[in-house]
Amino acid sequence: MFTTDLLAPDLATLQNAERVYVGYSGGLDSQVLLHAVVTLLGPEKITALHINHQISPNADNWQAHCAEQCRQLDVPLQAFRVELEPSENIELAARNARYKVFEAALDDGDLLLLAHHADDQSETVLYRLMRCSGPRGLAGMPRSRSLGKGQLLRPLLDISREELHQYARHHRLQWVEDESNQQLTYDRNYLRHSVVPAIEKRWPDLAKRLSQVATLCADSDELNRQLATTDLQAGNERQERLGVSIEQQALAQLSHLRRHNLIRFWLEKHHYAMPPKKRLELIHRELLEAKADASPIVDFGDCQLRRYNNRVYLLPPLPPALAEGTEITWDGKQPLYIEGCGKLTAAEPFAKPVTVRFRQGGERCQPDGRNSSQTLKKLLQEYHLEPWLRDRVPLLYKCDQLIAAADLFSEAGLPKVEWSLDKNATEYFTSSD
Repeated sequence: MFTTDLLAPDLATLQNAERVYVGYSGGLDSQVLLHAVVTLLGPEKITALHINHQISPNADNWQAHCAEQCRQLDVPLQAFRVELEPSENIELAARNARYKVFEAALDDGDLLLLAHHADDQSETVLYRLMRCSGPRGLAGMPRSRSLGKGQLLRPLLDISREELHQYARHHRLQWVEDESNQQLTYDRNYLRHSVVPAIEKRWPDLAKRLSQVATLCADSDELNRQLATTDLQAGNERQERLGVSIEQQALAQLSHLRRHNLIRFWLEKHHYAMPPKKRLELIHRELLEAKADASPIVDFGDCQLRRYNNRVYLLPPLPPALAEGTEITWDGKQPLYIEGCGKLTAAEPFAKPVTVRFRQGGERCQPDGRNSSQTLKKLLQEYHLEPWLRDRVPLLYKCDQLIAAADLFSEAGLPKVEWSLDKNATEYFTSSD
């Protein structure tokens, strides 16, 4: 039977946390977890977090149950009512809403405990197997990981549901039963009630076997990540004016499998969704093998890969450029935010306001230190501005005379200007109506 002694490996982590939060639904698993942690630590540094998804007609009764149990344990309860995003997958929508609350609740040094157990892990591995997941998915739920400013821990991940049930009966705990757990229309419930019992008749140690599978897949995924880290270093990743880039040759010389492994790792590093395999297949043909003078692009939805000057760029989707003829008056006293074009900042106010316009064709400028003017087209090429930014680079005019192109070049005497449009720093760049 599960006892609080089995939490001993996590005792130091629990004691060192600034605050220990327990995800508390009121069901068997979270009821056992909350009771066990309070027994081990005392109630002083523990807070229960209850998420009312407003799905079941019994949701408010469950919240009331949680409030009463927390009162008996002398533990504060923070309850949140959430509105689910419209989705065909209500389980995923509920999970997303739940984790948003969890992440927002955690501060530096805080710890969130969740009551997932060994049977949950088995169901997760089987579920992801049916979704054709790779090593990352088949590694199952990690025992711990960062979450927001804090840390998430699943201390019951090696404990079976039956062991938790025995603990609950022994301590005469009260818990609620979610009626939706019996509905086989949900994939996980189908696995739990129909698939797992059938397999366990042949292989009673199914949970142990799937735990070993998860461990092996986690090891494999870690090797993939280590290899991708090495390949990314070889690609000399650098921060660009927008997005990041790596050397084209470093990507092109990799094998098919290593290239896909690197791209997945690169996208994950910069918080983009994993693309489907068919999109990855396009990289070599449409991006790397495109003609030298082409402007290839592989679009992944929430990001895109482009190529320029022997480098491959990872970028957010570009919003439409401003309409032709757009003009903005700017005195340089405050930063100028231009949706779709970034932010301009002047080192000091201009002697007289300038007009900000955008490329239309035929413009010329004489940068400081040059004896004659040159076409804007040639100057943008010379200063290696990426082609996808050339129609949105802010141009500064004085009396209809082009005097600067953002921070690329300017005529003599103009205060220094900085042009910023990094995705991580300027939400106004990627926003669109």
